[in-house]
Amino acid sequence: ESPRHSDALNEILEYLQVLPQSYNELSEEQRVAWLTGELQTRRPLIPAELPFSEKTNDVIETFRILRSLQQEFGVNICQTYIISMCREVSDVLEVLLLAKESRLFDPVVAVGTIQVVPLFETVEDLQRSRSVMRQLFELPLYRALLAGGYEALKASQQEGSSLPIVPTTASPLTPNLQEVMLGYSDSNKDSGFLSSNWEIHKAQKSLQTIAEGYGLSLRIFHGRGGSVGRGGGPAYEAILAQPGHSINGRIKITEQGEVLASKYSLLDLALYNLETITTAVIQASLLRTGFDDIEPWNEIMEELAVRSRQHYRNLIYEQPDFIDFFHQVTPIEEISQLQISSRPARRPSGKKDLSSLRAIPWVFSWTQTRFLLPSWYGIGTALQGFLNEEEESEEHLKLLRYFYLKWPFFKMVISKAEMTLAKVDMQMAHHYVQELGNPEDQARLEKVFQQIADEFYLTRDLVLKITGNSRLLDGDPVLQRSVQLRNGTIVPLGFIQVSLLKRLRQSRNITATSGVIHSRYSKGELLRGALLTINGIAAGMRNTG
Repeated sequence: ESPRHSDALNEILEYLQVLPQSYNELSEEQRVAWLTGELQTRRPLIPAELPFSEKTNDVIETFRILRSLQQEFGVNICQTYIISMCREVSDVLEVLLLAKESRLFDPVVAVGTIQVVPLFETVEDLQRSRSVMRQLFELPLYRALLAGGYEALKASQQEGSSLPIVPTTASPLTPNLQEVMLGYSDSNKDSGFLSSNWEIHKAQKSLQTIAEGYGLSLRIFHGRGGSVGRGGGPAYEAILAQPGHSINGRIKITEQGEVLASKYSLLDLALYNLETITTAVIQASLLRTGFDDIEPWNEIMEELAVRSRQHYRNLIYEQPDFIDFFHQVTPIEEISQLQISSRPARRPSGKKDLSSLRAIPWVFSWTQTRFLLPSWYGIGTALQGFLNEEEESEEHLKLLRYFYLKWPFFKMVISKAEMTLAKVDMQMAHHYVQELGNPEDQARLEKVFQQIADEFYLTRDLVLKITGNSRLLDGDPVLQRSVQLRNGTIVPLGFIQVSLLKRLRQSRNITATSGVIHSRYSKGELLRGALLTINGIAAGMRNTG
């Protein structure tokens, strides 16, 4: 995460007394100027012995371990360094400086053995990604690194071009290739499903245009999760829905552990999924539709995304009772104790708010309660607003149906929403509200539930209008039957989970007030039972987060 690098440099520079003021107090322009100057010297900055805090030492040791791995096994063992929550040019330069200190980057010849990959996650960061990458490409040092060293940059300039476009073997990395990672999870948590997908779509188009302007190739790294709320879903349709010029024979995708188990555990299954993805990449690269470049269509999507984001944020960030609703009705606290991931449920901010909560437990909680809210909330209101404009409901409905038939991006959004809506069970979700909500808060919780339910029914009805079906997933009978069967099997688990969670929370409250608990089962046993139901429902829903 980007603050880890800046905090580490801040501590290092304060120890060495290099700057007249704290590094973290510098403006972005001052940081870039100092980092650029420091990157052009081989003078070491970090001492061999590390008299720093554990967090700073951890950052430094990460680069040193990376260097030792490359020395022992070769550069290909690990050469991609991803900066989570990347927001500024300095976030990238800080990593290069720390890499230089471990001899992963030589500033004199501008040759490195790692590729620094900025990860833009929130909506604001996705929108800012254009200016960040443009400023990076304007730095001669960074262009030289991408070109494979200063010799390649000089050669290209001598041939009359100011752009580093000459292949070279000076660097072990692919020359003139910039990789950028786009995050589906945090942008979805930040602004909702429709807005997130549209912002990522726009960012890809802009970044591709910028890279081409500097004579560079671009590889988009899609940070998808297993669930639709985190960018998951059928990979074939998702790849075809990418902007035409953003694939160009290259794509990189994350696959979650649960997805790996379902897609790659058997050899034939693995080959099938790899062939599907390969086919989609080739097809998207060669057979571009051009619908993404129709400006009036883009304007309509922008309008839908803005309206969807506003409605989503009105619930998540402006509804005063929403936080209580989320913590009481969903098993978020219990999920935080489930040993299924390498990272804690929250970022280390010290607060128990939505901003510090990671996207995986956020989506996981809504999946368990059968709301699946991050995958559809806001779409219905956005569509309804468009259909009601200027009393042209029928014409606008025909246009949305045409989008669904012709525009791969719009079809992907509606299809994913439809699949998720089919998994929603409002009756079961209401059971969680009634049983797990505090009795004194029931009126407030019911009000939030009704707001969510109204949006669900509106979204479902409008999706059916666009697809022309009478029931969700009528266009895919096999998936429809699969979802129906799985929905039915996990209903008993939902009732068991609610019962266990209720007893577990009551035992905690009794212990907290009196210190004594009289129960047939211990808190540990109740928690273990609740966690087992969480695993069971996740298996039935075929995704966690």
